[in-house]
Amino acid sequence: MISKEQLAKSRVLVVGDAMIDRYWYGAVDRISPEAPVPVVRITREEERIGGAANVASNVVALGAQASLLTVVGDDEASHKLESLVAGTGITPVFGRDSALQTTVKLRVIGRQQQLIRLDFENTPKSEVLASQTTSFLALLPQHDAVLFSDYGKGGLTHVSDMIAHARRAGKPVLIDPKGSDYSRYSGATVITPNRAELQQVVGEWRSEEELREKTRALREQLGLDALLLTRSEEGMTLFDAQGELHVNAQAREVFDVTGAGDTVIATLAALVGAGLSLRDAMPLANRAGGIVVGKFGTATVSYDELFAQA
Repeated sequence: MISKEQLAKSRVLVVGDAMIDRYWYGAVDRISPEAPVPVVRITREEERIGGAANVASNVVALGAQASLLTVVGDDEASHKLESLVAGTGITPVFGRDSALQTTVKLRVIGRQQQLIRLDFENTPKSEVLASQTTSFLALLPQHDAVLFSDYGKGGLTHVSDMIAHARRAGKPVLIDPKGSDYSRYSGATVITPNRAELQQVVGEWRSEEELREKTRALREQLGLDALLLTRSEEGMTLFDAQGELHVNAQAREVFDVTGAGDTVIATLAALVGAGLSLRDAMPLANRAGGIVVGKFGTATVSYDELFAQA
């Protein structure tokens, strides 16, 4: 058990691709005469912060402190994102690129089902990303843990340099990875891929023994302290120098897995920033992920919710 007071002192620097999650809810009464698709009559709209911003929101919801370092456009979505972030208690550090389209994921929901998702995005310029490193170095001493939230949108081009700076400063570095090249994450404390993401990098495994060997080889190759594999209904497994630690998934009705990975790594970072070891923090992060999948859309977990389950 960790107290609210301990957690309140934990300061997490979240770096990565921030975005807006837009939800359009509506009634579906008929099929379109133009094509075999449902006609959705929109009755309600909702906007939530997504990507790295949702990760930072999860840190704050737990009662810890979070700064968000990200690159956005100079468009309507970026200003909306900034106002949404300002209402959460996150400290925003936004780099702006007028040529960038701030990422928006628009989900159309009818009859409690997601019917389609529309993504609006492009890639930031390298000059804006380079200036991010300067901001990162200024923010680093004020934080206890660094969390890189990679959504593959181009915002973490200089992640290798930032990891090296953080480790030299003695800060734990947690990474939610993306893509098939994990060499850019070399030297991190822990990476948290799901099954599909890890298979993309190390290939399929046919047994737990083969998985063990593949994760050991990857940890050695990248110089990682640990790898946390999130395994959906099978729970999660931490592979480190001591061996492995497994926790089962929390038995509950799964309503929506959107953002569950954000909650897991945010909880992990907040607890590690407060002084817990990865091994002590992991069961709590697993519990937080179990709570959030029982909620609709990108959601968060509070300190009281997390420890009411303990």
